[in-house]
Amino acid sequence: MEIKILEKKEPEIRFLVEGIKPSFASALRRVMISEIPTMAIEWVDFKKNDSALNDEIIANRLGQIPLTFDKKAYNLPSECSCGGKGCSRCQVKLTLKKKGPCTVYSSDLKSTAKDVKPVYDKIPIVELLEGQEIQLEAIAQLGTGREHAKWQGAVVGYKNLPKIKILKESKNPEDLVNSCPRGVLKLEGKKVVVKNPLDCNLCMNCVERHPDEIKVEAVEDSFIFNVETVCGRPVEDVVITAVEVLEKKMKEFIKLVKKIK
Repeated sequence: MEIKILEKKEPEIRFLVEGIKPSFASALRRVMISEIPTMAIEWVDFKKNDSALNDEIIANRLGQIPLTFDKKAYNLPSECSCGGKGCSRCQVKLTLKKKGPCTVYSSDLKSTAKDVKPVYDKIPIVELLEGQEIQLEAIAQLGTGREHAKWQGAVVGYKNLPKIKILKESKNPEDLVNSCPRGVLKLEGKKVVVKNPLDCNLCMNCVERHPDEIKVEAVEDSFIFNVETVCGRPVEDVVITAVEVLEKKMKEFIKLVKKIK
């Protein structure tokens, strides 16, 4: 297996993995999406809500706000020494108190822990008119995307590595170049060349229009991943943690298989 970073700029990363099976690529994607522990608001206690939105709607919006956290400081409730009853090792309290007229943003949430705060300050929660007020206490805890989408770790997509070959000189080079919607093919003089092969999405439009002049294949054991973190964890951390989770699951599977008589 070989891994190559193609592009990295928070909150996204693009990398190539060679020498793996499609099943492994699919498993890695699923783990990054749904099995990475992230922090999100789980419980909300409203003291006052004069806004036009119901408590349930505001609570749902609060749950969708991604929160930063120190991964070494907190446990999943199911793995905490308190047994999931709630303690400083698995829960964090946030408070909100605002009076209108104003727009309430994620930055208005005040946390009892310095490391736990909204990733983005300008996520709108609710608009308050003159005389309207909102007061609440919220509890945030770790969870995974398998439980609820608010704990989703990342948005992940992948595709096979494309392999493109110009078979012969094109009779209509301009049409061949224009047949690629991704701008992979370029014209140098009267010659068609492959400039950005990794941008190819294997639509095969060029092959359909010029079957004798170009060949496009999918490399079956190589995949390009596009990962965007949607939680409070850096995108690189999402990928590394996903590999660790996948490794742990495989070790557990091996142990169970060995127990079979």
